Amino acid sequence: MSKPYIICHMMMSVDGRIACSMTAQLEGQNEYYSALDAIDAPTRISGRVTAATEMTSGQTFQAKGARAYGKNGFAKQTDATGYNIVMDTNGTLLWENEHEAPKPHLIIMSQKVSRDYIDYLNGQGISWIVAGKDHIDLRKAMDILATEFHVKRLAIVGGGKINGGFLDAGLIDELSILIGPGADGRSTEPSLFDGRPADRKPIALKLKSTKAYPDEAVWLRYLIK
Repeated sequence: MSKPYIICHMMMSVDGRIACSMTAQLEGQNEYYSALDAIDAPTRISGRVTAATEMTSGQTFQAKGARAYGKNGFAKQTDATGYNIVMDTNGTLLWENEHEAPKPHLIIMSQKVSRDYIDYLNGQGISWIVAGKDHIDLRKAMDILATEFHVKRLAIVGGGKINGGFLDAGLIDELSILIGPGADGRSTEPSLFDGRPADRKPIALKLKSTKAYPDEAVWLRYLIK
């Protein structure tokens, strides 16, 4: 399969928690965004929850019919050097007019998405990929991204479950972690990687670079061995 070079870029506390409301209270926020620019990944992937709170009004789409799309496919509405990709398995989020977006959106869904939602995205001029029967097939979706959308390099900036899914699928090439000088400790909060099956073994990493900042934040980069 073809795939882009995939970097997981996140900010976390020293105990690995990544809740945005918490990390926003730590030193290192400015370095997080400058590091994101430095890794040169114009295409970025977020999850549905992140998109609902940070990219949309949070309103959801109401399909008129129950027919599922039922097959893999894609629609490339525009050529771009980078996309804001959102993983939305069932196709639920409402979007503003795509022509007003600073960077075009691209929605990745499973075959369970309704045909009505596909029609809605087409009407909004939003690109999309459907890959996987019951769940998003990450490997197939990344293959389509590389071969049809010509995405060569992307950053995952989503949540622990998305990060964990990409890690478990063997799709991440590099970790880029900005550690803010603070501890969270709440077991209810998401971690850098969540959701891998219990029988999985740790994945070995190779340190690529380190950088410490005057505000005591630290930027670590690792390659997946």
